[in-house]
Amino acid sequence: MHDTPKVRPGVRLRPVRPAGWWFDVLLVVGFVAITVSLATGHLFGLDRAVDEWAAAHRPPAAFTAAMVLNYLGQGGPLTAIGAALAVLLAVRLRSVRPLLVPVAAFALTTFTVGPLKVWTARPAPSASVKEPFLPVEQTLPLFQSDLPLRFAQSYPSGHVANAIVWYGVLALLLAPVLRTFGRGLPHRVVLAVRIVPPVVVLCTTTYLGWHWLTDSVAGLLVGLLLDRILHRVPWDTLPLPGRLRTVDRPFTSAP
Repeated sequence: MHDTPKVRPGVRLRPVRPAGWWFDVLLVVGFVAITVSLATGHLFGLDRAVDEWAAAHRPPAAFTAAMVLNYLGQGGPLTAIGAALAVLLAVRLRSVRPLLVPVAAFALTTFTVGPLKVWTARPAPSASVKEPFLPVEQTLPLFQSDLPLRFAQSYPSGHVANAIVWYGVLALLLAPVLRTFGRGLPHRVVLAVRIVPPVVVLCTTTYLGWHWLTDSVAGLLVGLLLDRILHRVPWDTLPLPGRLRTVDRPFTSAP
């Protein structure tokens, strides 16, 4: 008798909320609309008004608190924490699959947010009060390719986009890690991990004058889109090369 070959279940995208692709399209349309508006000289008044209000309401205590809270959006530490959780989960499950998540998140943000910043070439609000000391009116437009690259990478906000993506990664990995220790993670805690830090980062980065309001909103739209892409990936059923099948165990659905 011949052995019956094993058939791998069909690879299906994981569900996200809101369901369907309409919300993804809405995020893209929103980002394009803001970008076109800025490119044609609109929304500058809104950005100026928010920045001027923030500058006029920045007492030392609030400034210090905002600085500290903004560290929640630091890409380096978030990447390290995400990678550490993935390694821990991979070791405990003896599976390579958890490692795919931070690798994919790093690649996705690197090849989207970074190029968008270079392409749009917009200075930050602070570029008028520190090097390169631009006139305020010159800090607002997009596509200022004549400026050195380090002075024109404000749009969209990488802090906000990265915070959404990486806290989504942490939420995706944290529950399986705790399950390997016999502990659960309430759904409301998962939601808090995914929502609260990005909102804090959006507010503080705008309040501190490190980004225009439209930079932060654009970062929010891009981050949500990337987060939905990552959470759609069927991590447990993605086909793996032959050598990795010896360490191929699911983690998102593992007991």
